[in-house]
Amino acid sequence: MSMLQEYRQIKETIRDLTDRLNSLSNDDKLKKELEFEEKLNKLMEQYGKGQKDVIALLDPQNKLSSSKTASAPVVKRARKVKQYKNPKTGDIIETKGGNHKTLKAWKEQYGAETVESWATILG
Repeated sequence: MSMLQEYRQIKETIRDLTDRLNSLSNDDKLKKELEFEEKLNKLMEQYGKGQKDVIALLDPQNKLSSSKTASAPVVKRARKVKQYKNPKTGDIIETKGGNHKTLKAWKEQYGAETVESWATILG
């Protein structure tokens, strides 16, 4: 895009935004909202209160704010290492989860309950 094209495009955008701003400035709803905001800010200042104080007063259980920002981050507990010893073959497997190729084969061959009975928790 040439600089002239960019200039004209920006100038048109400014003109559109200026028209939009003028139409909003004449809107009665906006005027009422701005007046309310101004009065509310003066009232909060008069009583030495902030937005959080007003929200706490109007919504004691804090339903309006998202629970993600209010709650502490969730910390996953580390999995413990399990050691499986196959008594028939003497093979030993150490794993933190059940997504182990040999462990799956053992569970398929001997049954999940039997294989879990071979487990020892290492820590």
